[in-house]
Amino acid sequence: MKLGRIFAMILLVLFALLAVVPFFWLIRSSLMRTDEMFLFPPKLLPDQWLWQNYADVFSIIPFGRYLKNTVFILIPVMAGVVVTSSMCGYSFARLRFPFKNVWFALILSTMMLPSAVTLIPTFILWSELKAINTFWPLTLPAWFGGGAFNIFLMRQFFMGIPKELDESALIDGAGFTQIYVKIMLPLVKPALIVISFFTFMSVWNDFFGPLIFLNEESKFTLALGLLQLQGLYSTDWNLVMAASAIMVVPAIVVFFVGQNYFIEGISLTGIKG
Repeated sequence: MKLGRIFAMILLVLFALLAVVPFFWLIRSSLMRTDEMFLFPPKLLPDQWLWQNYADVFSIIPFGRYLKNTVFILIPVMAGVVVTSSMCGYSFARLRFPFKNVWFALILSTMMLPSAVTLIPTFILWSELKAINTFWPLTLPAWFGGGAFNIFLMRQFFMGIPKELDESALIDGAGFTQIYVKIMLPLVKPALIVISFFTFMSVWNDFFGPLIFLNEESKFTLALGLLQLQGLYSTDWNLVMAASAIMVVPAIVVFFVGQNYFIEGISLTGIKG
């Protein structure tokens, strides 16, 4: 038993190193000269730590403006996804209405549609609404259900909560809205945090959406700004690595802040049904 545990720990350490090495390589490269990055055999650490690379990124591109645009998209999307997906999940788990299972099956079926299939109709729709080159196509859809996967996840969590809580609250005179807000939402906090984390990662790293719907540079997000930097300074890979590191760090911070809730949410998702 002890030998198997040691073997499992060794495997975990190896997999952890595989996950950490790319991040270490990114940080190490962002602090080097470009010619130093491509030496063979490769150097693990730079001869001189060039922290100036990070300052150069902020001076070369309007990083603050791109960050502001990204946050301006991120906040309403996260709010919309959390609110509407939890409402839909609660409705499918607790309420009774005609063709409930049919509607739920239709929502799940949308997960099988590749994004490329719906791209042209979606673009035409927003074009007819005169919303191209605005943030509406990137924020408003989040307020219409929050996505099929998030609805499914919330439904599974709500179904795992004993119905006796609902019945007791109904007997005491509470309505469905009160039950949803005051009883159900506090009990599914891990699921809400998991959804928030996935939404943050999706919006923070989203490149395709802003590329399609945004035309003016003043409205670019961080992902488009990184592409612009790579195009302007394609030979200065240390600057590209520095900009990439700046984009990666917030996601890592968000993960570590909500790590306990995130792991709890993932584990509970597997046992509730």
